Amino acid sequence: MVRSLMTLVFLATLVVQAEAQTAQFRVSSPAFKPGGTLKAEQVFNGFGCTGGNISPELSWSNAPAGTKSFALTMYDPDAPTGSGWWHWVIFNIPANATKLAGGTGDLGKNLAPTGSVQSRTDFGTAGYGGPCPPAGTKPHRYIFTVFALKVDKLDLDANASGAMVGFFLNANALGKASVMGRYGR
Repeated sequence: MVRSLMTLVFLATLVVQAEAQTAQFRVSSPAFKPGGTLKAEQVFNGFGCTGGNISPELSWSNAPAGTKSFALTMYDPDAPTGSGWWHWVIFNIPANATKLAGGTGDLGKNLAPTGSVQSRTDFGTAGYGGPCPPAGTKPHRYIFTVFALKVDKLDLDANASGAMVGFFLNANALGKASVMGRYGR
């Protein structure tokens, strides 16, 4: 009897662990496979690149309990700057949001959720700036990270740098989920 009770407890623990793993905070995009190549429509149009500069659609699920807002960053750790490159920074996304439509990074389209802020990237402007690594280098990694935050909003504006926003994101994160795409030329 004790042995069967211990077996039952063990099996129940496995079920709880399996449910916790399947309910993990995740982000994905129909525009590219995780670790796959970003399409020409996502590539920057400038600096020698001739892409569409359209931000990909991104969706997320299973945010941590207590999430009050979201933020998203797109970062290239392989940029030859010594500090990487911020391609897209958007924060104060409402807690009820679960996706950003393709093209949201274009400020003129007004697709971003109400109240959200798109701040300055390393291109010097707000909004999405697609991949454009130096020609002849190995493909760079572009990491899209959704942060689930414990605050309703960050008290920052569109002039905040990616590094400044990143500091506040990490200080207020309940969790984060990432998906990475690659691009080289």
